[in-house]
Amino acid sequence: MDVVEILRQQDGVISRRQALDAGLREHEVRRLLRRNEWARVHAGVYVDHTGPLTWPQRAWAAVLYAAPAALCFESALGADAFPIHVAVPQHRASLAEPAGVRIHYLANLQARVLWNVGPPRMRYDEAALDVACRAASELDAIAVLANACQSRRTTAQRLLQLLDSRRRVRRRRWVRAVLVDIVEGTCSVLEHGYLVRVERPHGLPRAMRQKRSASAIGVCYRDAEYGESLIVELDGRVYHDSATRRDADFERDLDAAVDGRSTVRLSYGQVFDRACQTAGKIAQVLQRHGVAVAGHPCGPRCEFTRLDRAA
Repeated sequence: MDVVEILRQQDGVISRRQALDAGLREHEVRRLLRRNEWARVHAGVYVDHTGPLTWPQRAWAAVLYAAPAALCFESALGADAFPIHVAVPQHRASLAEPAGVRIHYLANLQARVLWNVGPPRMRYDEAALDVACRAASELDAIAVLANACQSRRTTAQRLLQLLDSRRRVRRRRWVRAVLVDIVEGTCSVLEHGYLVRVERPHGLPRAMRQKRSASAIGVCYRDAEYGESLIVELDGRVYHDSATRRDADFERDLDAAVDGRSTVRLSYGQVFDRACQTAGKIAQVLQRHGVAVAGHPCGPRCEFTRLDRAA
């Protein structure tokens, strides 16, 4: 492969070794740099212009600097952010990290990477599980797992199989529990939060999740549905922020009212900041629809009891 084709396939980035293997000589590489036709990005890695680099060019430069290497963690998931995370085999000698690049030494790298894509990167399942397991908070971990499954690039079942195949995993039992919940229908951080903070710890009836439903605007999937009485929709801003989406939400709510069902829309505050109060209010709504709710406080300071008595 000649230099022009290499540059075309690698977003204008090339390593010194690739250039020499393609037929350029040392003095020709130096001349290209001297004439500003190429610019140095990292030691032994160049780009074919002198302007600002795009994220894909920086990703290529990081991978070529540490070659053989592959994008890993958030970088392998396509996050257009810095630093760029690059994986190399565990046995490699330590490499200096250029600015904006983090190098990770991982076991069994050969089998975990898609080497035929550009630039090479960890398999999506592997990267998603890696990011979730090293997330700073449980909320961040849930977001990674839910978003990975919602993207349709993987499934909770596949992630469970991968989790079980690994010997050492940080907070394994907790990650497994989250993935089992996703299998059962929780498709977002908010939906999972409602399940584990509102419904389950307060003894509310178990909702049917992601139930297919026909409406005036087409088929939709209800986040949580309690029989023929109550629909709970979990609205994160990412998915419900446009005027068109809000209009569709209101139309579905109206259709539900025609069928005799109430719709309650919850967001992050009700689920993560005021879960006990929310559970009490959901219990009251269910009671007013004639649904028997055993319900109970989740702990000594739970506000569910106070709300239940006021009903």
